[in-house]
Amino acid sequence: MKDGAPKPESQAECAGVLLPLPLVGAYDYKFARAAVRGLVVMAPLGPRESLGVVWGKAEGSVAESKLKEAVPLEGDPVLPAGLCDFVDWVAQYTLTLPGLVLAMVLRSRQAFEPETPRIGYVKGQIVPAKMTPSRRRVLDVAADGLARSIPQLAVEANVTPGVVRGLVDAGALYAIELPEFAPFTAPDPGFTQPLLDTEQDLAAHLLRGAVAGGRFGVSLLDGVTGSGKTETYFEAVAEALRAGKQTLILLPEIALTVQFLDRFAARFGVRPAEWHSDLSQKERRHVWRAVLSGEARVVVGARSALFLPFKELGLVIVDEEHEQAYKQEDGAIYHARDMAVVRGRIEGCPVVLASATPSLESYVNAKSGRYAHLKLHRRYGGAVMPEVRLIDLTRARGEPGTFLSPPLREALAVTLGAGEQAMLFLNRRGYAPLTLCEACGHKLVCPNCSAWLVEHRYRKRLVCHHCGYETAIPPQCPQCGTAGSFAACGPGVERVAEEFRSVFPEARVAIASSDTLHGPLETQAAIRAMSKRETDVLIGTQIVAKGHHFPQLTLVGVVDADLGGSDGDLRARERTFQLLHQVAGRAGRAEKPGLVLMQTRNPADAVMQALISADRDAFYDQETIYRRTAHAPPFGRLAAIILSGHDGDAVRTAGRLLAKAAPQARGVKVWGPTPAFYSLLRGQTRERLLVQTEKAIDVQAYLRAWLVAVKPAKSVRLTVDVDPVSFF
Repeated sequence: MKDGAPKPESQAECAGVLLPLPLVGAYDYKFARAAVRGLVVMAPLGPRESLGVVWGKAEGSVAESKLKEAVPLEGDPVLPAGLCDFVDWVAQYTLTLPGLVLAMVLRSRQAFEPETPRIGYVKGQIVPAKMTPSRRRVLDVAADGLARSIPQLAVEANVTPGVVRGLVDAGALYAIELPEFAPFTAPDPGFTQPLLDTEQDLAAHLLRGAVAGGRFGVSLLDGVTGSGKTETYFEAVAEALRAGKQTLILLPEIALTVQFLDRFAARFGVRPAEWHSDLSQKERRHVWRAVLSGEARVVVGARSALFLPFKELGLVIVDEEHEQAYKQEDGAIYHARDMAVVRGRIEGCPVVLASATPSLESYVNAKSGRYAHLKLHRRYGGAVMPEVRLIDLTRARGEPGTFLSPPLREALAVTLGAGEQAMLFLNRRGYAPLTLCEACGHKLVCPNCSAWLVEHRYRKRLVCHHCGYETAIPPQCPQCGTAGSFAACGPGVERVAEEFRSVFPEARVAIASSDTLHGPLETQAAIRAMSKRETDVLIGTQIVAKGHHFPQLTLVGVVDADLGGSDGDLRARERTFQLLHQVAGRAGRAEKPGLVLMQTRNPADAVMQALISADRDAFYDQETIYRRTAHAPPFGRLAAIILSGHDGDAVRTAGRLLAKAAPQARGVKVWGPTPAFYSLLRGQTRERLLVQTEKAIDVQAYLRAWLVAVKPAKSVRLTVDVDPVSFF
């Protein structure tokens, strides 16, 4: 063949391309040249084009002459091989279509396009012929040489934008191009040298060694609240930076980031890159590109940060590893803590799990030696653990309709009188969880969900916390017609705040819940106000339960310690203990001792006794025995199948047919179908089946063999949740 002659069709390069769409697998395409795994391309799909990634060899089921050509993006961007392998692993484990998992990695071609430059203006040498006080103020602001936009100059000089434009037209200001975002500055591992105590120093030494070794392994950093776990694992981050490696730090809640970012900057001189859903699309694309290029050396993010394209990942940290927020319940259903361990294994880097109240799974793995167990037994700097006392509400009753018992009120008075801060915790949003008619007992229920409507008195609305439905409180009962008969039953944080203000009208009080704090900025403002002692008492839900350090907070009151203790699932007691232990850990974190008062109607409960005895391990050992006896995780495996649809009869029929088709297998039990806890959610009927197996059984293989033979009606959606952590 002569040079320059077109390449015969038979010699075209072919490869399988995975598209970020709900498709079964990769599609075959041809390429003008060799295509490597991970290469990002644009591939024709019907009448349009889709972003895609070269995934492997072509299947060859379609003749080359009929294949369409995929074209690499400009610059030939390639996803890291470890990330491609991770996508495959997650898809196989969670029984999710691989394209849907890939969609969590990349969604838009714009992530590969250059950033749009900004225009800024700086002071030039020309002096305008006409000088006014307004123009002088603008030039005084611009005298520092920093480039600013026209609106920025106008705001800082307190003039209209027209004044600034006039100076531009006169040549006194000239335009320069600026990058859309400032580049990420690499954190400095030697910016400060923290003073660690003996336990911290030993744990940090072991973590630094794990990073320097460059091998996969999991360490459970198990320290009491206030023991300095963050400062300890920061030493592992410093070691990764020295080794030229990237670090991923996962946090369960965006609300935890404000103090964390400040502490990170104090240790390393700059803030890390952030990744969470509250970033704009442009900001997310900027961070994504910086991770792929290696510019972003440390990323702090929510669970989806696991799917960022790290090319030099050398350390993964999962803070508050026990948190249920790490479970993704929609779309591709996965647990970020478990998948973080998998990503570390694929990348060949160490993983650190940190918590004062580890998940039972991690605790058992550490006790058995599968994970390294690094323990911090004492609070840092001489602070002591708070004293925990129970208030038996069957004896210490207040007036009818009140929710703060006399002992708790007395403790609040003492704390406020001493100029100290307090926190009241109730994991229930709104004013009241139930509104009913006193005449006939009718309960106001969401029309779309099998859930009560929650009263939000400040907004004068009834709200469903599941689907977002809201309405005004009706003037009369829709069932019996009695006017003005509705009464609020039970407390939410708004009702507790109302009672507190009636008793302590002079105190500065703030409510912290997802209803009152809209987004990270408002949450950060509330946390800073508490840190600056601008708030005397913080009344909140679990948003205030963990990760915050308030040195003057000496009293924590738990309004209803029994809430959540009997959810009817195997992790109910564990979750209750973890949440209450974390809440208690906010008290007495500095030199002043802390006191925790927990109101309960069941003081003999094992959770309550474990809290007042401060014997966490005894409680965990008891839970371990219970789980082992029940063959429940981590001593067995679970998988849930959820059926949902608008046609209730079709959903129930699908459930019965599915149960009948379940293969008989040794060591496998299938429970259900049964109505889900919320049998109606967002207008859809829901049924659940639960698969329980012995630990050695491949539950994914069992599920594939079962589900491939069953085809529910098109109106019924079937969702698989491997390793479920909730049963709603």
